[in-house]
Amino acid sequence: MLIGQVVNTNASTMAKMLVATGMDVRETAVIADDRDAILNTLTRCLKASDAVLITGGLGPTKDDVTKKVLCEFFGSKLVENQEALENVKRIFAARGYELTPINRQQAWVPECCTMINNILGTAPCMWFEREGKVVVSMPGVPFEMENLMTTEIIKRLQKHFATGRIINKNILVQGIGESFLSDLIEQWELALPKTIRLAYLPQAGMVKLRLTERISESQPSAINDQLPGLYALAGQYIVGEDCETLPELAHKLMTSRGCTLSTAESCTGGTIASRLTAFSGASAYFKGGIVAYSNEVKENILGVRSETLASYGAVSEETVHEMVEGVRQHLKTDYAIATTGIAGPTGGTPDKPVGTVWIAVAGPNGIETRLKKFGDDRLRTVDRTCNEAFSMLIKLLYKNINQ
Repeated sequence: MLIGQVVNTNASTMAKMLVATGMDVRETAVIADDRDAILNTLTRCLKASDAVLITGGLGPTKDDVTKKVLCEFFGSKLVENQEALENVKRIFAARGYELTPINRQQAWVPECCTMINNILGTAPCMWFEREGKVVVSMPGVPFEMENLMTTEIIKRLQKHFATGRIINKNILVQGIGESFLSDLIEQWELALPKTIRLAYLPQAGMVKLRLTERISESQPSAINDQLPGLYALAGQYIVGEDCETLPELAHKLMTSRGCTLSTAESCTGGTIASRLTAFSGASAYFKGGIVAYSNEVKENILGVRSETLASYGAVSEETVHEMVEGVRQHLKTDYAIATTGIAGPTGGTPDKPVGTVWIAVAGPNGIETRLKKFGDDRLRTVDRTCNEAFSMLIKLLYKNINQ
């Protein structure tokens, strides 16, 4: 993780689980499996927090020092835990492995801890308490950690601490930049109750507003009471609520409405289809996609006319119009999305610079097209094009339902 080869997904997983159950997350940190780093970080974090959760560093090899350092920190010693040993034996027997002396050390834990059995792996989980505060050391394997959090740790933390509830409300905003949005809703933001916090979370071509409120178990949330004021100011830019991303919102709307969808992608190279099929159940509405990178595919598969390509070029309103119409007819879907553009960094012309993109969405009541110029960063252009396309689809779905 420290050299960038591995992404710390454990931190985001734990944070989501903790916040969902009413616990504030003050900090996440990645440190070396090193005595001084562990001792210094534990000391610092316990001064500012009630609980510290640790993952990793519990292997049987010499470079895994976490258990020894925890013994030092809590003034304890390593002892063999019989329940942990039986778990290690069970796993090795199931895999047909011989239990070696070094692997037997997996069952050694600090004497002062409460050992929590890790049924999915050989490294045990350890729970420590000192002066009302808690330290939990878990294995770093993501599915082992997540199972322990779900089945044991969250419940124990809730029992140990009076957590209350944390309510989060996401508002997806598209078509206005973060600074312009901040200026637009400034007075509304300043008038929010002190119990509600607002965060701006920009993504490619959109902004997610997150309202957060901490309340007791019996107290009603006041967040929804604040939404009419927000809509009065920024309603034209608000795409939806209660989702993390525009693809997630599009997925939910398509699923709930029982419509079908297809895609014809040039500059986005299948990214729109990929983001849809990342969600379980996408097959209920997504019939398929065509990556029409070449003019031959645009003509032969999507039915774009050679005269259109010759007269207007591949990156044009006329071409994207025929692309979206062609894929909708070819795959027989209610809705369709098409993209064509110059993602760069090469291929631009004075008339059509790098970042020029045409997007089209089609539905039962017609086709809408949009021209965007996203700049010369290739990956950012793809991301912004996808979010723009999802926003157009979502608005078209709302429009057709309300007609």
